[in-house]
Amino acid sequence: MHRKSAYILFLAVLGMLVIGIVMLFSTSAFARDSHGDVYFFIRRQAIWLGIGLAVCTVAALIDYHFWQRTWWLWFGLAFIALALCFVPHLGMRINGSRRWVGLGPLGFQPSEIAKIAAVFFLAAWFSRYEKATGNLLRGFVLPLAIVTLLLALILTEVDLGTTVLLGATTFVVMFVAGVNPMLLSIVSLAGVGGVLFLATQISERMGRLAAFLDPQRFKQDAGLQQMQALIAWGSGGMEGLGLGNGRQKMLYLPYAHTDFIFPIIGEELGLRVSLLVVLLFVVIIVCGMMIALHAKDRFGLLLGCGVVSLLALQAAVNIGVTTSLLPNKGLPLPFISYGGSNLAASLFGIGLLLNIYRQGILEPLDKKRTTMPARMTPRI
Repeated sequence: MHRKSAYILFLAVLGMLVIGIVMLFSTSAFARDSHGDVYFFIRRQAIWLGIGLAVCTVAALIDYHFWQRTWWLWFGLAFIALALCFVPHLGMRINGSRRWVGLGPLGFQPSEIAKIAAVFFLAAWFSRYEKATGNLLRGFVLPLAIVTLLLALILTEVDLGTTVLLGATTFVVMFVAGVNPMLLSIVSLAGVGGVLFLATQISERMGRLAAFLDPQRFKQDAGLQQMQALIAWGSGGMEGLGLGNGRQKMLYLPYAHTDFIFPIIGEELGLRVSLLVVLLFVVIIVCGMMIALHAKDRFGLLLGCGVVSLLALQAAVNIGVTTSLLPNKGLPLPFISYGGSNLAASLFGIGLLLNIYRQGILEPLDKKRTTMPARMTPRI
């Protein structure tokens, strides 16, 4: 199974990309730009897909230990890029958040770089200090404090969803590395409490929480997206209305081509294709973890777990939001939603997994070290 995991992973991602392009083409007729160009979003997504495939190829070919040696460079780049969000004429303020940096005709989200950079750092740190996971300073306080530098900037952008996503990924990587779960639980509870407190202090986020608790009351304002998403699910049923025949994308469901593209899949293609999308994510998670567990060293294991956690948690949050199981967070569905920087970052992560797989197959561990991953991470 392990020897076929990369091929299965590749096919699952390819299926996701095909579904994403098809559904974006279906919604782009109504998600046009200010000039009325119906191909605006599909054209830009195609450009980012090309960029994403290029970085995926680079990540698959370059020895993944390169990222271990240069983690500080990418961490610094992520920090600077996040700071640029607050620079006039560079940072773009959209819907009350400063999450984007504009570079000519293209814009990107620095938080996507930050997520990958944080995983590089955590994997490199706990590979170097493998025996210090029980040490309070080196095994807990210092790595958490360094990641908090990025979290603080993302939180200041008023991007609570990405803050929670990166915080949860940090929890997973540190847990796999062997950090005391009691300490992680205490910090996690404190972090969730802090995010909830901050959300209550921001009127827009408080509105989303109130709409989640009582969607009928706020169905015309803060709860509009999730109520229209539920209508899309109900309209599609098992078979769907047919590709291109969805009604909610006709400006009834805001951002139907980005964060809420999953309900449009349900409306047009039905429950079967929606469950297929969920199945493809499960396949990516299982294959990714299989690759990570068979990595030839500790850095590959932690790096693979971090990448899979980023993809899995983001997909889970998006699906939870669009089915009204979670409050609206504004996270796209990996490989499917419109969003160039997220698409490129996701494909870069797939490239890293392919490189970990390739080295694990071609250069397996010595026999005397084959049990190392199991002994150092009994929780897996």
